[in-house]
Amino acid sequence: MALHIIKLCVGVAAIEELAAWQAERLRERKARGEAAEIFHATAQTPKRQGELLAGGSLYWVIKGVIQVRQRLVGFTEGAREDGSPCCRIMLDPKLVPVRPAPRRAFQGWRYLTDEDAPADLGGRDADLAGIPPEMRRALTELGLI
Repeated sequence: MALHIIKLCVGVAAIEELAAWQAERLRERKARGEAAEIFHATAQTPKRQGELLAGGSLYWVIKGVIQVRQRLVGFTEGAREDGSPCCRIMLDPKLVPVRPAPRRAFQGWRYLTDEDAPADLGGRDADLAGIPPEMRRALTELGLI
């Protein structure tokens, strides 16, 4: 059974904005001649890496709702822009919308079990992924999806 990470996506209002932000970071890295990798830098290194890499994902909380996930592909040591050490949580570039699930704010990241992780949007929920972000957010806040 896979283990996941849940993290707040600060400063992002919609899945599409996260996708655009990550695409821009990739362009910047390529322009500097760096590896074209998507990662999230964090101060704490997960201790349960084996479980996380056995099919785990990073679930992003956007505007108080778990909305999307990215598969975890590795962990590396790195440095922040100020030179301080960090752990890079390496991510698959594909953003997978999930069934919206409200989540209160928290500091840092947390582990998330398979049982507590929202299901991917697909099947009868596939149409939800095509709803404009503002409408999807409003429907979620009303408890309709």
